[in-house]
Amino acid sequence: MKILVVDDEKLLVKGLKYNLEQEGYQVVTAFDGEEAVRLAHDDSINLILLDLMLPKIDGLTACRNIREFSSVPIIMLTARSEDIDKILGLEYGADDYITKPFNVREVVSRIKAILRRVNPKPKDNQSLLISGDITLDYNFRRAIIKDKTVELTGKEFDLLELFVKNAGKVYTRENLLDIAWGFDYLGDVRTVDVHIRRLREKIEENSADPKYIMTKWGVGYYYKKD
Repeated sequence: MKILVVDDEKLLVKGLKYNLEQEGYQVVTAFDGEEAVRLAHDDSINLILLDLMLPKIDGLTACRNIREFSSVPIIMLTARSEDIDKILGLEYGADDYITKPFNVREVVSRIKAILRRVNPKPKDNQSLLISGDITLDYNFRRAIIKDKTVELTGKEFDLLELFVKNAGKVYTRENLLDIAWGFDYLGDVRTVDVHIRRLREKIEENSADPKYIMTKWGVGYYYKKD
């Protein structure tokens, strides 16, 4: 597994690189947003740690640019604690965020959790999950809707898979946070709302009037099989 670490604090990058290499990962480094976008074109990159405050172009812009050509998992690193920064990171396509200062073990744990979900072990050689108009392709972690291929981020794929496998079951935001992000995740339920909105924008013909991922008002979300 190869990880791209992007931060303008060179000592921080050096420490992350050392610890990640001790875990067996290959590590590529960058120190500004433009370099991050350029290196992200490498298809062998499995995950990106991306700082929010970067020279040349900031982390949010870099994240948005990367999402134009890649669905590689992105974890935002931010020294800011304001909720708006975290929500913006998710809006721009990040899968997760970690607030500085952080424990490097937490970073490693988050990376392992995301990579396990993005690269699951094959189950009975089954590579496709079909439900009505939606087909989930496990090999490429993408959805095919009415013969149209839709590229999804790791978290979007996880959520859609959960919904499709459990059609009709209503999940509260807290349920989804625990299942898709983990019981030890410190984020809040707005993280779920942001990802559901982004997922709807990708798979629904009209995200304002969805036909797949439905809202159970006052409760949560569920999948309605076409």
